[in-house]
Amino acid sequence: MSKKRIFISMHYLELGGAEMSLIGLLQALDYSKYEVDLFIHRHQGELMQFIPKEVNLLPEISAYSCIECPIIEVVSKGQFGVAWGRLRAKMRARRYLPKDASKPQYAIFQYVAQEIEPYLPMMEQNGEYDLAISFLQPHNYVLSKVKAKKKACWIHTDYTKVEFDAEAELPVWAAYDHIISISSDVTKSFLQVFPSLKDKIVLIENILSSEFVQKRAGEKDVSAEMPKNNGVVNVLSVGRFTDAKNYDNVPDICRRIREKGVDVQWYIIGFGNDALIRQRIHEAGMENYVIILGKRTNPYPFMKACDIYAQPSRYEGKSVTVREAQMLCKPVVVTDYPTAKSQIQDGIDGAIVPMDNEGCAQGMVDFIRNKMLQNQIVDYLKTHDYGNENEVEELYKLIYN
Repeated sequence: MSKKRIFISMHYLELGGAEMSLIGLLQALDYSKYEVDLFIHRHQGELMQFIPKEVNLLPEISAYSCIECPIIEVVSKGQFGVAWGRLRAKMRARRYLPKDASKPQYAIFQYVAQEIEPYLPMMEQNGEYDLAISFLQPHNYVLSKVKAKKKACWIHTDYTKVEFDAEAELPVWAAYDHIISISSDVTKSFLQVFPSLKDKIVLIENILSSEFVQKRAGEKDVSAEMPKNNGVVNVLSVGRFTDAKNYDNVPDICRRIREKGVDVQWYIIGFGNDALIRQRIHEAGMENYVIILGKRTNPYPFMKACDIYAQPSRYEGKSVTVREAQMLCKPVVVTDYPTAKSQIQDGIDGAIVPMDNEGCAQGMVDFIRNKMLQNQIVDYLKTHDYGNENEVEELYKLIYN
């Protein structure tokens, strides 16, 4: 019997939750039964090295590789249609988006996709597929630039926490055969804004491998960068420097924890614009206690070495790093963002603390001082496998349903 053919599209493979989830999916697929073409817009990022050898990595196409580049670079590559579309999208955003919006502006990505779509060539180079997957928004490109019998796209975020243009997005989501959600809470928030799409939702959790995480956690000694000093509690957070992760409030939370008598040092691994975080570190006087470690190709040895893993997010879809910390049997604390309860069983495999800075600080202090609860959580994690490679079976079903 001939293999079923799957096409997957992704922007790039920098360190990130969605990107790690894609690597988990690729590593879980059965290549004796499925042939996979992977189209990465721009071949960059530390996770490129973990693409399985069985995957057919398609070559870059210039028009796609420069979608997120500076306009001057887009023009220098001769992609005038993409450059013009980007400018039109920016003008459209200025006209229609609220200037004082407090939520992250996701609508601009949809505008860019709509405006540059006419100038993009077809993605696929090997004929029709049985299933084509758009792994990250915007989902316009796979919809119009790939031939496939079935098409599926992924939701990775809490849709009630971002600024979007429902009128522009609804036709795109509706045109897919399946919409894949990573958790029941993500589904709930998505359907609050797109209730008509209920019958298209399929639940497939982020696919992660415990073996992969544990193996990489043992690859490096990080004691020089994260020293273990008597009486000091090392807290770690990992993620991009974005509004969602709430790292700008970490210095104030850390200050409040220390004022309550807990000797804590809070380490942050990630990348992006850290200017606001550093400003807040200075304002809180936490230069010696909140340490930005920056980008790390392998964050897992730091996870393994920390005392507490913290996810102080404003919102999440379903945090990959929280699950990875649990795989390493670390006591995990998350803030009470809307989807937190689909991630953590409070008091069983982690702790949920209030979102506000004072409540978060007091909750973390209580958790740090409750050694019995921490030990109970660690014991629970040791007896439960947080890997879920079998979730890939749900993906296979999409080909036939």
